[in-house]
Formats: sequence, structure tokens, C-alpha cells
Amino acid sequence: MIKILMIEDDFELAEILSEYLEQFEIEVKICDDPYLGLSTLNTSKFDLVILDLTLPGIDGLEVCKEIRAKHTIPIIISSARHDISDKINAFEFGADDYLPKPYNPQELLARIKSHLRRQSITMQEISPVPKDLVCDDFRHIITLKGEPLQLTVAEYDILRYLIKKEGGAISREELIYNCNSINEDSTNKSIDVIIGRIRTKIGENPKEPKYIHAIRGVGYKLEQ
Repeated sequence: MIKILMIEDDFELAEILSEYLEQFEIEVKICDDPYLGLSTLNTSKFDLVILDLTLPGIDGLEVCKEIRAKHTIPIIISSARHDISDKINAFEFGADDYLPKPYNPQELLARIKSHLRRQSITMQEISPVPKDLVCDDFRHIITLKGEPLQLTVAEYDILRYLIKKEGGAISREELIYNCNSINEDSTNKSIDVIIGRIRTKIGENPKEPKYIHAIRGVGYKLEQ
């Protein structure tokens, strides 16, 4: 069954669309709170997102941008905002389609099918290698093979930075400068100590590292 996340605060409209789509074996999860919608998308698998722009607490364009920063999932904007600048920004922020309200549910269904066909082709062409270490900035956690790591603030900041800069050589000074939880007066030795604690928590042998590699005279790099 196709699973769709609908981030829409007009619950009556969301229910109407959900009931219509369910006739075609499309399961719809409705979130009227954008923050809950983002969290749900980060913890559950969906095939497509239908996103309103006028939402409580945060503009839908920012939600679109947040989704696209982490996911390749198709995004259909469903909005009563018809201003051309909203449409342009939506596409620039990563939306795949823009459907102005009001519209016929049949049109929404046709667009959903179209995007899912394209997504299926794309996924067949591109087979990304899943990562063991994943940083979820929204929930402020790092997972190892899907399991959350219990990290101190400093450990989280350093491991997050290494993940974001995966494959690059990172000096200890760069880690001190870019990790807010690390005191600027900290020494290179203190970075080594924190790296050692991180290695212990990810079950890594520093003599035969799988993820965090020491680079003599420079610092560290993360590979996976």
C-alpha cells in the first residue's frame, strides 16, 4: 500500500482527501502540526508528502526546505496561496509540484501517481548505500544502524561535525572552532579524549577503525 504524509491544518479538507485516496489503496497519515509532521517523516517511511504552506508555528516553505534537506521523497504543495513568489520559492526549496486550492481530488490522485512513477524509476537508477551513522538534527540524535547513541553534548557535536564533513580531513582546531559545546581554550588532547569516548560508544577499535580514522599531523576523518 502507498503511504502518504499529509501536513495540513485544515482537518476537514484533509479528511476529505484522505477518504478519497483510500479508495485507491493509498494510506494517508494526517499531521496538522508541522513540527509533528517533520518528526513523523523522520521516524516512519512514506512514499510522498502533501504539504500545505499556511501552517501554525512555521511557514510551509520552511517545512519544505527542511524536508528536502534530508529526504528525496516527492513533495506536492497543496496551498490556497496563489502568489507567484510562493510558487517560485516552493520549487527552489525542493517541491516537486504545486497544486493551488481548490482543486478536484482526481487531479491530486493523478499527480500522486505521476510522481510515484518517476520516483520508482529514479530509485531503480540510483541505489544509495545506507549509512550506519546518521545524524538527525531535528530530533537532535545520532543513530548507529538505526539505534540512538547515548552521547554527551560535546560527543554529539564532534560526531555530528565529522558526519557532516564525511570523507574530509578535519583538524582538531577545526573541531574546537566549529563545535559550540567545546571551549575555545580546549587543547588538542581534550579532543582526542572525546574522540576516544565516541569510539567506545560506537564499539570501534582505534587500532582497526571502521568509521573514525586518525590522520597523522592533521586530525580525524569519518568514513562509512
